[in-house]
Amino acid sequence: MIVTGASSGIGRAVALAAAKAGFAIVAVGRRAPMLEELSSEIHAAGGLCTTLPIDLRLPNAAAAIVSTAIQRYERIDAIVHAAGTAAAGALLAQSDAQLAEQWEIHVLGPLRLTREALPALGATRGHIFLFGSGVAAVPTAGLGAYPAAKAAVRAMAIQLRRELHQSGIAVTYVDPGAVETPLMERAGLKGPAKRLRTSPEGVASRIIRSLRSRPARVSAVPWQSAAVSVGEMLPALTERVLRRMPNIVGAQPMQQSQPEVTEAIQSSARAQPATPPTTLDEALEPLKRRLERVRLSRDFVAGLLVPGTTLSLSEVAMRWAGMPNKNERAATHEMLDALTDAGLLEKSGEERWIVRKSADGQ
Repeated sequence: MIVTGASSGIGRAVALAAAKAGFAIVAVGRRAPMLEELSSEIHAAGGLCTTLPIDLRLPNAAAAIVSTAIQRYERIDAIVHAAGTAAAGALLAQSDAQLAEQWEIHVLGPLRLTREALPALGATRGHIFLFGSGVAAVPTAGLGAYPAAKAAVRAMAIQLRRELHQSGIAVTYVDPGAVETPLMERAGLKGPAKRLRTSPEGVASRIIRSLRSRPARVSAVPWQSAAVSVGEMLPALTERVLRRMPNIVGAQPMQQSQPEVTEAIQSSARAQPATPPTTLDEALEPLKRRLERVRLSRDFVAGLLVPGTTLSLSEVAMRWAGMPNKNERAATHEMLDALTDAGLLEKSGEERWIVRKSADGQ
């Protein structure tokens, strides 16, 4: 089984559940350290997992993913297109890059991967899972291009199911409902109320069960899907509800302040030693709690320290966080500054550094 977006959220939960059910997993995502954690967990439980850290937006991504699956496991039984991203704001206020990312991650990437895998899926009478959203049927302001992209996914699932019916390949549209994942928060949005959210594991369980029944649609939270259907059938009522309760789906922006960043800076200042740090561990010690929170590992940082190489803030942040939010970008900057203070890096320009020493100080 190929699972995209496997580094966190629903994708990670599906990969774990599928491995437990006996599937060999090709775990695809943009955050290599988190994919390695997933792989270790699957292997520790006796399962099989191959990780492939790659950006689905790359033109060669689909070929690389399918080639990896065939070379390692010789077949493809299912593809779970769980990769997702969101960008807050008004639709017409979004940049070309934000609009393109929504289209490429949610629509173009899955299409490319499905097309590339079609012969292998046909040979196994495989199964394709595409993830929609309630906002595909009832778009909500403040979510940028996300509702439009998810509406395209819904149409794509219907079209592919009809086109692939004769081939024996199943296509299932998944409405996950409100899920406890970092997607909204990473986009700078508060997300739905906690009491409305279901777990990624609950969604994954429904997907694994549907591998036998091969339904056209899976509603992970049936009452939420029913409410959306009512909203779609009664547009006038829906408009009144959304005007009175504009933040019902959690599209309101989070506070601009970054309490974790502030706390980390204050903690770092309090813990600053009298003499400057000279080793990697000494440099990271004041930030230890902060880095644990954002899951930025020491091993990843040590891997950056190849003398003579140049590091940029954006590149480093994307290597470990995929599409970093403000908090993750700030954590990356603090880490690089700490390494500079320890003499492991040297500033070489705006948000750029040259590596002067390796992790062992050489």
